[in-house]
Amino acid sequence: MDIALVGVGKIALDQHVPAIAASPDWHLAATCSRAGTVPGVPAYTDLDRLLSEHPEIRVVSLCLPPVPRFAYAERAIAAGRHVMLEKPPGATLSECHRLLEMARANGVSLYATWHSQHADMIPAARDWLSDKTVRALHINWREDVRKWHPGQDWCFEPGGMGVFDPGINALSIMTRILPRPVHLTRATLHTPENRQTPITADLTFTDKVTAFFNWDHQGPEFWDITVDTDAGQLTLHEGGARMVIDGETQGSAAGLTGEYPRLYNEMASLVTAGGIDMDLAPLRHVADAFMLGERRTAAPFHW
Repeated sequence: MDIALVGVGKIALDQHVPAIAASPDWHLAATCSRAGTVPGVPAYTDLDRLLSEHPEIRVVSLCLPPVPRFAYAERAIAAGRHVMLEKPPGATLSECHRLLEMARANGVSLYATWHSQHADMIPAARDWLSDKTVRALHINWREDVRKWHPGQDWCFEPGGMGVFDPGINALSIMTRILPRPVHLTRATLHTPENRQTPITADLTFTDKVTAFFNWDHQGPEFWDITVDTDAGQLTLHEGGARMVIDGETQGSAAGLTGEYPRLYNEMASLVTAGGIDMDLAPLRHVADAFMLGERRTAAPFHW
């Protein structure tokens, strides 16, 4: 199937373009971006023109920042195209619910992607925990925004989510592997005095579930989730690429390479079946954190 990629930035070039190129299901037929392009692929700066000139393109994959994403998704759905949304699926829950209503009304597929749910060890972790009693869970998610989003000021502007941009990956894993849902009860958000969104977050959920996110971390990343159960301890490392159960290791750091290919496999299945997958559980936790969170001022952030 022909697909258009909208928003050709770092994540698109690092993950989406290689995944599409390696897939037997997809052909990258066009891109739409203010500046970025893909060699050999027709490039547009206006989505309406792209859609008008290419009726054969059935699917649009949106890799834009959260705030402008709704307007592009709305136009694609109105034009009868299936839409794939990079995480988070929108800047607000209301936007996401509106897109869901539109997709149903227009008979098109809509996919809210959560790439971290597709790391190698996530299905095995979910299966192992399915019949266990979870006594506690802790998320330790630390990385350097300067490395992963260099110079991208939108991350710290309203709607940019700040540390929840990476943190929502951890929340997507948590919502996927826990045998029963939890909800937020307390949050502390540290926001640089010269920015609008938090750079660290401490979260407390029901059932002794806690999380710490740090986007100003220096050194190697920590993408770890530790779960204590009545039958032992499970730890996911490297964002779910590697799993340790009571000292026994499964998987390796290379287990993240399959995330985006699996997303595009799933999108192909949804389009073929006429399905919709609009999982909003991770985004609900972020919204709760902004509603319940105690705001504290942190030192100014500079690139």
